[in-house]
Amino acid sequence: MTLLAAARSAGRSRIAQERPPAKEGASLAWLLAAYPLWWALGLGVLVIPFVAAVAAVKLVRRRSIAVPPAFGWWLLFLLAVTLSLANLGVDPPGTVPETWFSSLPGATFRLGFYCCCTLIALWAYNLVVEGKLRRERLIRLLAWLFVVTVAGGLLGTFFGHFEYTSPVEALLPKAVAKDGFVQSLVHPAAAQTMDFLGYETPRPAAPWGYTNTWGNNFAITAVWLVVAAFCVPTATKWRVGAAALLVVSLVPAVYSMNRGLWLGLAAVAVFAALRLLVSGRPGGMLALGGAGCAAVLLVVLTPLGTVVQTRLDNGHSDEGRAFSSERATELVIAHSPVIGFGSTRKTLGSGESIAVGPTPECPRCGGRTLGGNGQLWQVLFAHGLLGTITYLGFTLAVLWRFRSDHSAVGIAGSAVVGFSLLSMFYYNALVTPLLLTLLSYVLLAAGRMPEAPGGACEPPGVRGRLPVPYHGPETEKR
Repeated sequence: MTLLAAARSAGRSRIAQERPPAKEGASLAWLLAAYPLWWALGLGVLVIPFVAAVAAVKLVRRRSIAVPPAFGWWLLFLLAVTLSLANLGVDPPGTVPETWFSSLPGATFRLGFYCCCTLIALWAYNLVVEGKLRRERLIRLLAWLFVVTVAGGLLGTFFGHFEYTSPVEALLPKAVAKDGFVQSLVHPAAAQTMDFLGYETPRPAAPWGYTNTWGNNFAITAVWLVVAAFCVPTATKWRVGAAALLVVSLVPAVYSMNRGLWLGLAAVAVFAALRLLVSGRPGGMLALGGAGCAAVLLVVLTPLGTVVQTRLDNGHSDEGRAFSSERATELVIAHSPVIGFGSTRKTLGSGESIAVGPTPECPRCGGRTLGGNGQLWQVLFAHGLLGTITYLGFTLAVLWRFRSDHSAVGIAGSAVVGFSLLSMFYYNALVTPLLLTLLSYVLLAAGRMPEAPGGACEPPGVRGRLPVPYHGPETEKR
């Protein structure tokens, strides 16, 4: 009896050691799972620094920190961002004059959130590789954000004028709360209203603040919804629900009139199909192709097709984007090619005349933001060639490092990272798109996970195999 009791006690002790601590990663889970609540309270991205602070404390208390592959490139990019602060006081020709101190808030915001996203991603990576945060849980959290994005998109599509004063906004001084940038952070609004079609049109933005950010996050989280529903063991009813959600999501995706989103989804689908074909899974490629064709037919054969055609016929932002990109490149190459100007700048006038400025009829006329029309142009203008090379170096190094990972997570993570290469020409990554991309990188770097048996998600030769458990430094010492 004594031996039996001892064996049972040892077994319970071993199970307790193997079971992930309940509180490990709770802050990260709450950040993602409760994001609609943070948005409703007026916190939104402002909750990220609090979670980053928790991550920093947890990392400092560790005996050792695991670092994912290619992470050195990202640290070099952060160094380039820091060095570029030295040029905040430089005024490029043809821009609105600014002082070092007047440019500091915007530059600090960017550097601060780059660091916050880095800390959260590094903490998440350590939790995942040690088994304290299951990969399936992180995947489902990212998939949940797709549900949130679609819900916000439907709200913005059908109730585009929905907005209210949040609790956080109400606590701020009125002079601060009225600032346009502050409004984007603390004022919940379902959509951004624009009139480039000749009449006011609401474009979904909830809960991400901007229409372009909404489109960026839609594409990223859609990838993980597909993985969570069809490549991870789950109940059939959830797969049916996910398929229905993907169909419904076409409505806000089309009514957002977000050409960058449409292009990004097509690129992700083509990338995934090619990877499936290369890995010897033509069935998966055909399934993906069939779903894509069905989506296109659904758009073309319904009123959604008219919305798409109308948007393609009204490229209102093309000239402004081209002017901003060209001007940003010219100035940084001519006046500060190595470290850039530390932050964005506003032009004097427009591409046609320096006398052009905002008016009540055209509040967006003139004063183009250099570095505000895409992550590539922002990195190039604000952080120079040093920042651009290290940023691109990180992305390309990640894609190269995991080019042979044909698992569901390998293809999905690479697709998200690859999408960031395309979207950097027209989307800014800060704040939430960058965080979601880095969490996708975490999943990609943390290794293989169990997948739905017998499905097209699994590469040949690995069906039925489970991943080798990770043993952290403390376990190895014992």
